[in-house]
Amino acid sequence: MSSVLYDTPGPRAKARNLIVSVVFAVALAAGVWWLVSALGDKGHLEWAKWKPFTESSSWTVYLLPGLGNTLKAAALSMIIALPLGAVFGIARLSDHAWVRIPAGTVVEFFRAIPVLILMVFANELYSGSVEPDVRPLYAVVTGLVLYNASVLAEIVRAGILSLPSGQAEAGRAIGLRKSQTMRFILLPQAVTAMLPAIVSQLVVIVKDTALGGAMIGFTELLRSRGTMSAFYGNTIPSFIVVAVIFVVLNLILTTFASWLEKWLRSRKKSSGAVLGAAAIEDAKTVGAKANTDGGAR
Repeated sequence: MSSVLYDTPGPRAKARNLIVSVVFAVALAAGVWWLVSALGDKGHLEWAKWKPFTESSSWTVYLLPGLGNTLKAAALSMIIALPLGAVFGIARLSDHAWVRIPAGTVVEFFRAIPVLILMVFANELYSGSVEPDVRPLYAVVTGLVLYNASVLAEIVRAGILSLPSGQAEAGRAIGLRKSQTMRFILLPQAVTAMLPAIVSQLVVIVKDTALGGAMIGFTELLRSRGTMSAFYGNTIPSFIVVAVIFVVLNLILTTFASWLEKWLRSRKKSSGAVLGAAAIEDAKTVGAKANTDGGAR
């Protein structure tokens, strides 16, 4: 079936698509065969190097504690960075220069600095004031929060600005203050549009915890893998297993985000209904009451 954006392929197009699909499948199979052969030639597929992953000690001593630290650092960073990014993103849209300019300066400053430098700086900053056993965790969370809150602030700002200007004008038309318009009209709509970008940044947070293990001794999953591979001598197999774990973690996160986005969109299916006269009068009454309360204060 043809449409404005898509034409049903004819016989020649179907043949061409079939040829491209076959060539791609053959190339993919050849690439997989080459990779497996290379690993086998260098002894990375020997059972002795994969056997440690079937033993509980490898998981309880190395991988699971490292995974726990990765999840702890990522969760703390997300919990702090999300609201902080929202605050700075909204502050950059303020009509007051004394709010907008400092917020923009902070966001642009920390967004321009590599997260690894922020972690190293925080680790040195906490030296002497934080216990050595928890200082790497503090430093990793601090670096991740400062960088990712700045990026999330830009995502929030762009998401709000992407909405039609008529949305804000409608709020002002019924007498809502700018804060009320932002809270009740703009943010609920912008969240759905921002969700894919926010989830992408949360995936970055999970992966960037590995930087703390590389530079400041934070015993996250990748660093624990290094300790285990040094003991068992299975560097490549351990990298493969850890990579699979990271893929599963990020897949869970993106799957949850997709479900959340669908759920939010399903709640807004009736948002395009035409308001009756009574509903419009009620909205005006709410706006007038809000202005009265604001003037009384």
